[in-house]
Amino acid sequence: MSKTQPARGMRDFLPADVRKRNYVIGIIKEVYESYGFEPLETPAVENLETLTGKYGEEGNQLMFRILKRGEKLDVSQGEKGLSDLALRYDLTVPLARVVANYRNELPKFFKRYQIQPVWRADRPARGRFREFYQCDVDAIGSNSMMVEAELISAVSEILERLEFKDKPGYTRFVIRLNHRKILKAILDESGIKEFQHIEALTALDKLDKIGVEGVKKEFVARGLSEQSFESISDLFSRIDKRRFEVFHITDSSHVKRTDLSGWNRDSINEVRRMVSEHTEGNEALKEIESILGKFGENQCNIQFSPNLARGLSYYTGAIFEIDVGKEIGSLGGGGRYDGLIGMFGKEQIPACGFSLGLERILVVMDERGMFEKPIAEGKLKLDSADVMIAGFDEALVGECLKLAGELRQKGLRVLVYPEISQKGKPVKYAEQIGVPFVCLLKENELAAGNVTLKNMQTNEQETVAREDVSEKIKS
Repeated sequence: MSKTQPARGMRDFLPADVRKRNYVIGIIKEVYESYGFEPLETPAVENLETLTGKYGEEGNQLMFRILKRGEKLDVSQGEKGLSDLALRYDLTVPLARVVANYRNELPKFFKRYQIQPVWRADRPARGRFREFYQCDVDAIGSNSMMVEAELISAVSEILERLEFKDKPGYTRFVIRLNHRKILKAILDESGIKEFQHIEALTALDKLDKIGVEGVKKEFVARGLSEQSFESISDLFSRIDKRRFEVFHITDSSHVKRTDLSGWNRDSINEVRRMVSEHTEGNEALKEIESILGKFGENQCNIQFSPNLARGLSYYTGAIFEIDVGKEIGSLGGGGRYDGLIGMFGKEQIPACGFSLGLERILVVMDERGMFEKPIAEGKLKLDSADVMIAGFDEALVGECLKLAGELRQKGLRVLVYPEISQKGKPVKYAEQIGVPFVCLLKENELAAGNVTLKNMQTNEQETVAREDVSEKIKS
């Protein structure tokens, strides 16, 4: 007998799950479009050479490669003879390919959003899957800090609309902000050679997942010295100490932020002392201050976090990540990648993007009961229809279909019970699938222009004029 479970790291989505996903995607699209971003879609399958060499060694290992077909498959050539295609690993590299390919057809400043699945041969974990949706927003063609500020603003608005706000037991979302050139300066000052920087950043990116001791072991495994990690760890611990000073407990379950702007200033000063002789590091600190300044001194959703080190190798400038507490990890992230598009053509084009992880957003919203409010307000419906129509005689089939069409024309979602049956069966079925109203057609009532309408929530039923059914349900 065949297995009924989906492949490991993949999932089936039942109707209620899909409606929740569509609700969240709808808000994301609405906000992105309000900022002037345009939709884009790319193929699920890319040429292998398009993807390789863009994500670092770890990314190359996590790609789902596709075997060559027929005569093209040649085991004797090793890996080159086995695969020439791969499933999309992220949405950023395909975007870079598109911009390079259609440069003359796109505007100078190209703003796009893209919501599609990506695939990674990762180890499945809580909120982590092998197939998952990314909701990307990118701005191409400008070096201005306004780009970073606008992306952060759009993502913040989405999270506000989804109600990621302070509530007992949970912290509000925070967008952590750093700069690749700051990290480069820290690594230089810690004695790490430039050719080892990607190895170090890949290890540091796991700090929140495996902790200080885990990263120290990874440093050694990657051929980096313990002394260099101790230097970096010392800086991070001093900053983290200040971080906890700007939090205080207001009750047993609720953590509240106080002066985060003070933490930002202290963190910048700590880093500035370490990289005072590093020109690029100091310039990057000015960029960070510029971005923070665009949100005002009291903006508690944006934090400078010098220990943020996103592992993808294509980042060149500011990087960001969304933090909603250690219980789930990041909800998304991104950064500036000014060198990526140039890999596909002769022209170097500045670019910056932010990616939301739909799956993790849904996991957190489910666990925190965040769908209850939109369901109660009618913004999200988990039932399949507003009303179900059932007839008790074969002669009424046509009337059932006719009434269903009339009600749909008036904006209602209508389900027709597919069988002629006694009253109990359709009512029981409506209860099972959560339909709030059942419209029962009987020959003698129809002759008088009436139908029976049953409210499944109150269990009351009444005789209603056929032309008043839609208004009665809506009211």
